[in-house]
Amino acid sequence: MAGPTPFGAPMKELFLIDEDFRNLNHGSFGTYPKAIQKVFRDYQHASEARPDVFRRYTQPKAIVAARTAIASLLHVPPEECVLVKNASTGINTVLRNLPPFTPRDVIIYFDTVYGAVERSLVALCESTALQHLRKVEYTFPLAHGEIVRRFRALVRQLRDEEHLNPKLAVFDTIVSMPGVRFPFEQLTRVAREEGVLSVIDAAHGVGQIPLDLSVLQPDFFTTNCHKWLYVPRGCAVLYVPRRHQHLIRTTLPTSWGFIPAPESAKWAAGLLASTVESDPDQSAFLRLFEFVATTDDTAYCCIPEAIKFREEVCGGEEKIYGYLEELAKEAADVVARILGTEVLKEEEEEEGEEGSRLMACAMSNVRLPVRIGSGQFVAESGSGIKVRKDARGEVTVSCEDVGRLSGWIQDQLVERGTFVPVFAHGGALWTRLSAQVYLDISDFEWLGGVLKEICSEI
Repeated sequence: MAGPTPFGAPMKELFLIDEDFRNLNHGSFGTYPKAIQKVFRDYQHASEARPDVFRRYTQPKAIVAARTAIASLLHVPPEECVLVKNASTGINTVLRNLPPFTPRDVIIYFDTVYGAVERSLVALCESTALQHLRKVEYTFPLAHGEIVRRFRALVRQLRDEEHLNPKLAVFDTIVSMPGVRFPFEQLTRVAREEGVLSVIDAAHGVGQIPLDLSVLQPDFFTTNCHKWLYVPRGCAVLYVPRRHQHLIRTTLPTSWGFIPAPESAKWAAGLLASTVESDPDQSAFLRLFEFVATTDDTAYCCIPEAIKFREEVCGGEEKIYGYLEELAKEAADVVARILGTEVLKEEEEEEGEEGSRLMACAMSNVRLPVRIGSGQFVAESGSGIKVRKDARGEVTVSCEDVGRLSGWIQDQLVERGTFVPVFAHGGALWTRLSAQVYLDISDFEWLGGVLKEICSEI
């Protein structure tokens, strides 16, 4: 690999992005450099050239190297990290392995939870004895401290007033929509103080912000490597500290490493004798995840090369984090100025000397000049979406047409050679911007003009 490459346009040449496409939504699906594609294809070729040799001998060693590399980045022992397909799989693996829920148990989650995780919680209620889900409610902008206060207050209300058992809390490191940093450090500490298990959805964690799990000490933690770490899809880490590994007895789907409970002895005769070949020195927890059905796990093997690329070509983790956060903030200011709207952040008096804590990450959010309302709509756009304009030219869309208008705006962006999410929050439409090393401020100046043109067409 070559030495450090300047960020922006020179770095884009090292990625797989179409030269006629501006990839401004890295946060949703990620992407990876050409150098990683070569490593990825080499592993895939090896898996087809000698399938048994690769599956039984080559891949297990490569996965050990991958776990060691990612564990070092997270500052934890490799024996506490396993690899899964994505953060949703990691969250579901934890939820489905916890001891049986009782009717008094409560799972606490938060207003801006990722949609798939909320659906997972509802599905858990349908298939277990769990009867209570409680949401910490809010609308951004909101200070980190207030989110933490509402969480603690809900835990104590459930325990002291409703006589329920707040068993676990699920929360993000960085929220998906809007793209803001969450107070996960403080929430983890409060959960520990209150005797509540912390299950952290860090889908947007590793590769976007520094993480030290040895300091954080979560109960369970999962993070995607394919979003911000430049690893091919799908690849995520599930971190389970030793103190909780006895709870994890099955993968999703249940496979060869399954650990039957003692009461299953009459059904489990011969199960342990018929497992796949494995390193006898590995723990039961590691063996559990070593072979989970026949899938293409070669993305896992690319973790060490992705970390090496970030160090040698990008200049290291701290340089990446600094550039992404600075660019995300500058991009938001530029787009908001062009649109004549505002950036999603705390009020000035709540920011303090360090600035907006919501924006201490690689994503930012800008309001589009579109409000959401009800009442009389005298005008209709060409697509039939009901809207009205005020004297200043700002648009209001009917509540029932929010989804259609968001989709229409995104369609217009694709036609112009880019994509950014458009979503409703707090009575308005917003867009989320993702900074990345292959982008610079000129990309977002261009986006601001495109969005202004599209909004003028509504």
